[in-house]
Amino acid sequence: MIEVSKHIRNKRLFVLMLGLILFIAVIGFSIADRKNLSWPENFIKDTVGFVQQWFYKPAGYMAGLFEDIRTLRTLREENEQLRQLAAAYARDKAEYNFVRNENERLKKELGFTERQQSLYKYKYMIAQVVAVSPDPYNRTIRINLGSKDGVRTNMAVTSVEGLVGIVSKVSPFHAEVMPLTELDDSSLTSKSIAATIRGREDKSFGIVSSYDDETGMLHMNKIPENDEMTVGDTVITSGFGNVYPRGLTIGTVETVQVGDMGLTKVASVRPAVDFDHLSEVFVVEVPGQEETSE
Repeated sequence: MIEVSKHIRNKRLFVLMLGLILFIAVIGFSIADRKNLSWPENFIKDTVGFVQQWFYKPAGYMAGLFEDIRTLRTLREENEQLRQLAAAYARDKAEYNFVRNENERLKKELGFTERQQSLYKYKYMIAQVVAVSPDPYNRTIRINLGSKDGVRTNMAVTSVEGLVGIVSKVSPFHAEVMPLTELDDSSLTSKSIAATIRGREDKSFGIVSSYDDETGMLHMNKIPENDEMTVGDTVITSGFGNVYPRGLTIGTVETVQVGDMGLTKVASVRPAVDFDHLSEVFVVEVPGQEETSE
């Protein structure tokens, strides 16, 4: 009996709920189809819309804020990755440029030594320039080879570009080089260079005896009057005098003119070497050459 009454009660409740749903649906359809609403209906509609916008806008703002935060975090991570890539690229580029320049330099030096050795059978000992004297009256170049390496005084020192000078002092692990810029025909310690012209070794002759600080030129004298030396010729060591071995480039003829006495010519020679930017040089060892006194 109790179960029957409960079933009847549940059935009535279901019918009431269904009726309420249908009533609300009918009211909604009727309101939607009507063009003109009553003021209570308009009031309810406006109130609901007003309340909805206050809930909708903050929700939209919050959603946009969270999206902006996610985007900002993503951009920060991407920027950090880009910075790391840029730093790695700069490091690799610098290393590449260094290796490429080093490779070019070594190839140039290898070609130089091979060419010179095939011509004159000289031995070239490569040395690093470790210091340059700041004294304007005694400009010497210090290299990291010494007597322990077979370096002796009066050995010629050259670079890929041309003749640098001559070894003036030697210690066990270092040596001092007197550069061509210290040539002075009035000095007892300065050794003049017997020179000739490349390609006319048997027809040209002169003595490179001094350097002019003002013009940056070497002075070459005692050139025979009938010598065909001309501007642009390459001046090289002739090998006479047993100090500077033959075939080392000295520089390029800039001017040629008649000497003071009119019997010989004089020439100005631009050195092939930039003495302010030397980093590596070669000490030239001539087979059979013995140490000579200064």
